[in-house]
Amino acid sequence: MKKVHLSKVILYVILIVYAVITVYPFLWALFASIKPYSEIVGSGLKLLPHNPTLENFKYIFTQDPLFPKWVINSIVIAVVGTVLNVIFNSMCGYALARLHFPGRKTLFMIVMICIMVPAQILLIPNYLIMKQLGLLDSYAALIIPSAINFSYIFMMRQFFISFPTEIEEAAELDGLSRLMIFFRIVIPMARASVGTQAIFVFLAFWNDFMKPLLYVTSQEKYTLTLGLQSFQSQHATQWNYIMAAAIVTIIPIVIMYILLNKYFMKGMKIGGDK
Repeated sequence: MKKVHLSKVILYVILIVYAVITVYPFLWALFASIKPYSEIVGSGLKLLPHNPTLENFKYIFTQDPLFPKWVINSIVIAVVGTVLNVIFNSMCGYALARLHFPGRKTLFMIVMICIMVPAQILLIPNYLIMKQLGLLDSYAALIIPSAINFSYIFMMRQFFISFPTEIEEAAELDGLSRLMIFFRIVIPMARASVGTQAIFVFLAFWNDFMKPLLYVTSQEKYTLTLGLQSFQSQHATQWNYIMAAAIVTIIPIVIMYILLNKYFMKGMKIGGDK
């Protein structure tokens, strides 16, 4: 019993040390964003600020004309891309699970094959397609190629396969069309899977760096991830402004997680049960 107890203590100590090492850089960035530059340079790795201020955030939003545009660009792209993904992935997954049409099995096999294709391979083909369509340097270049995701089509298909058909049959007897059944009955009951999908898709759009780097050339159309690189090169070692900008990139992710956390946990539980 002593050996078991000692092993648990050692395990907890290791986990606590690892947690501190992992969380410390984030906390340093967070507190550095509300410190004056002189305090960051002079206080070393000290966490808590002596004179906390919001001037750093005020500066990046009022004195840098491009930073607010980058924030808006990222929000628009992430929100529109997430909505399109949730709708199209869910509809496609539902069709593969419920509808019987010629070529359904072949289409499902194509989806499974596409899941195994690394996304990096598609960057150049997508670039050439967007160039031919005249969509480079626009929101469409970042949204359209990523408007569906094969992994989430598969995830939604698996959910709809286990969805009780009796509910849909009852709704059909009440006179609802297939489309109305999907949007008024099925989707509300699939909130956990839809919420889980929305979180990961939003994060993918929000954190994407490579696609904006390839497809966008105008600075005013940069996303926040790409703009942050430009912002850092402009402000060199002004860590107070750089840390404030970095914290701004995290805020929407935290808000998204807080809003959809309960659906995310349910979705993970459903996946684990299956």
